[in-house]
Amino acid sequence: MTEVHVIVPEGIDDPARPSGGNTYDRQVCRELAARGTAVREHPVAGAWPRRDASGHTALAHALQRIPDGAVVLLDGLIACAAPEMLVPQAGRLAQVVLVHMPLGDRPPEGEAAAVRAREHAVLAAAAAVVTTSAWSRRRLAELYALPAGRVHVAEPGVEEADLAPGTEAGDALLCVAAVTPGKGHDVLLDGLAAAKDLPWRCSCLGSLVCDPAFADSVRRRARAGGLGDRVRFPGPRTGPQLQRAYAAADLLVLASHAETYGMVVTEALARGVPVLATDVGGVPEALGHADDGTRPGLLVAPGDPAALGTALRAWLLDDGLRRRLRRAARRRRAALPRWPDTTAVVAGVLAEARR
Repeated sequence: MTEVHVIVPEGIDDPARPSGGNTYDRQVCRELAARGTAVREHPVAGAWPRRDASGHTALAHALQRIPDGAVVLLDGLIACAAPEMLVPQAGRLAQVVLVHMPLGDRPPEGEAAAVRAREHAVLAAAAAVVTTSAWSRRRLAELYALPAGRVHVAEPGVEEADLAPGTEAGDALLCVAAVTPGKGHDVLLDGLAAAKDLPWRCSCLGSLVCDPAFADSVRRRARAGGLGDRVRFPGPRTGPQLQRAYAAADLLVLASHAETYGMVVTEALARGVPVLATDVGGVPEALGHADDGTRPGLLVAPGDPAALGTALRAWLLDDGLRRRLRRAARRRRAALPRWPDTTAVVAGVLAEARR
């Protein structure tokens, strides 16, 4: 039996902080085990990718427990922030870094050079890199000039799901994203306000504790704008509760300023739910096209509430548009990758790193 050691954030299964990256890690670990691989998980505490002494200590302890010559799959939020820990281990361990989000793409103001230097050092020393979209692979090449053969794309999979029935009016809107500045909930609210004269309701599912100050400001903004009874922020949902939310939705709305892929896009499409999202990063890949070339949704420029509002009005007012997008979403769902497909790519990369 082959073996892989996997370094993941300590809160990977925390229902209060669900994320696409955590879901990806968990699904790949399960599928690797189902393929007969012995998966040794090492949860690492810390506020990754922020650097702190406790996180580095936890990572050092995890690395000490891994034997020489082992293959290690590392979540990039941890790995790319810790070159001091990982680069010296590159000769001892075959490191494969899973980049959910290139840290150097949108680094904090004033920290770009340091963030990119750390990420570059880790990725250059790795045996291989896995990322979740062709866009991300291109971005890593732009930032770090990594050899093309070292960076592999393993698109996130989806689980089987029943079709959402949808409503004739199409007025049940769903946003699934942590309430943080990067997900653009403030832009979403302004876009929704542009269609205030039309009937709709929007449920925003996502963590309210990742950036509490921003989450509070968004909820106050909704109330001040007269949307408090139409936009709900009930917090994160997982498992059956999330499934019910998708089943009740007519349209997924996502106003992100950046997305490496956008797993919620394919989760919606897996249920035949069309998408209104910003044209950023890997979102166009996730949205894709139906087999007849039709997009199963609408893309607008990021940070543009007017464009978002215009697209939303089109969806709500045009019966024919809703029918076309629903038909495209239902046809697109058949071509979405499943988690065994994703894991087959990751397993192939790990096998190469083992040699």
